[in-house]
Amino acid sequence: MEKARITGRQLFVMILIFELGSSLLIPPGTTAGRDAWIAVLLGSAVGLLLYYVYQALYQYYPDYSPKEYMNELLGTKISWLISLLYILYFAYIAARVLRDFGEMLLTFAYPDTPIVVVNALLIVVSIYAVRKGIEVIARAGELLFGVMYLLGAVGLLLIICSGMIDLTNLKPILADGISPVIHSVFTQTLYVPFGEIIVFVMILPYLNNQRHAKKTGLWAIGISGLILALSIAITMSVLDVNLTLRSQFPLLTTIQTIKIEEFLDRLDVFFMLALVIGGFFKVSLYLYAVVMGISTLFKEKNPSQLAYPVGLGILILSITIASSFSEHMSEGLKIVPITVHLPFQVIFPVVLLLIAFLKRRIKGKKKPH
Repeated sequence: MEKARITGRQLFVMILIFELGSSLLIPPGTTAGRDAWIAVLLGSAVGLLLYYVYQALYQYYPDYSPKEYMNELLGTKISWLISLLYILYFAYIAARVLRDFGEMLLTFAYPDTPIVVVNALLIVVSIYAVRKGIEVIARAGELLFGVMYLLGAVGLLLIICSGMIDLTNLKPILADGISPVIHSVFTQTLYVPFGEIIVFVMILPYLNNQRHAKKTGLWAIGISGLILALSIAITMSVLDVNLTLRSQFPLLTTIQTIKIEEFLDRLDVFFMLALVIGGFFKVSLYLYAVVMGISTLFKEKNPSQLAYPVGLGILILSITIASSFSEHMSEGLKIVPITVHLPFQVIFPVVLLLIAFLKRRIKGKKKPH
C-alpha cells in the first residue's frame, strides 16, 4: 500500500460522490415502477448492513491490506485466487461505469463521435488521477463535491420554480403491494449502488483515524440513499412512471423539460458536468483498486506505472462489453446483479467476517485466565 493518509471528511465525500455517481445517471430500482424511491431507501438500509460487514473486517485488521488479512483467514493460495477474482471484478465494473457515461455523452453531446474516443478521454483523466495517488483523489473529491452540490441545488430549485412537479404521478403508493419493491431491492438497489461500496475496502486502510470508518461510512451511505430516493421521486413526478422507464437517462430528460420565461431552457448541458464528475470519480476509484490490487498481488514496487496498461484494458473492455447500449443495460439489470455482484458484494465478505469472528473467539478462549 502507498504511504498516504486521508481524513474522515474526505472519506465521507468520496463515498457520497461514488454512491451518487452512475446512480443519478441510470436510476436503480426501476423494476419497482413508481415505488422505485422506496426500493432505493430499503436498498440503502440493507447497504448499511453490508458496509458494517466491510468496516468490521477493517476493524479486525486495520493495518492490513485486504490481501494480507485474507492470507490470515484463508491461507496464501486461496487468498491469492480470491484477490485475483476481485481485481477482475473491479475492472469489469469500472468498464461498465465507463460505458454508461460514454453512452450518455454520445446521446446528449457528441452523437457523431465514436464511443472509443469519448471513453478514452474519460479514462485518461482517471489514469492521471490514479497516478497521483489516493490523497490527490480525495482532495479532488472535496473540490468537485462543491460543484456537484451547487449544480444539484440549482437544478432542484429550477424544477420547483418551473412548476413541473406533479406528486399525483407517485400515487398510488405500493399499489401492487410490497413484493415488487422487495424484489427490486434484492435484484437491483442492494447491489447498485450500495453494494458497490465494497471497493472502499481498498481505501479504508489509508484512514488517518481508524475510529472514523464506521460512523463516517454509515452517514455517507444514509445521506446518499436519501438524495437518490429524492432524485428518483422528483424525476417520476415530472415525467410520470412510463416516460421515466422508457427514457435512457431520466434525470437528464427531466432537466431538459425545464423552461422558465421562454429564455431558460436546454440546461441539461450544465448538469451533464455534475454527472461526468461523478462518473470520473467512480471510474477512478475502481481503477485505483485494480492498480493497488495488482501491485499487492504481484509485489510491484512502482504501482503508479500500472495505471496505463490497466486503464487501457478497462477502455477496451468498455467497448467490447456489449454490442449496443440496450444489450449493455439488459446485462446490467438482469445478469450482473445475481451472478456477479451477489458473490463479491455479499457472500465472500460475510464468509470472511464469520471466519475472522470465529478465529478471534477461538484465540480468546485459548488465552490463560
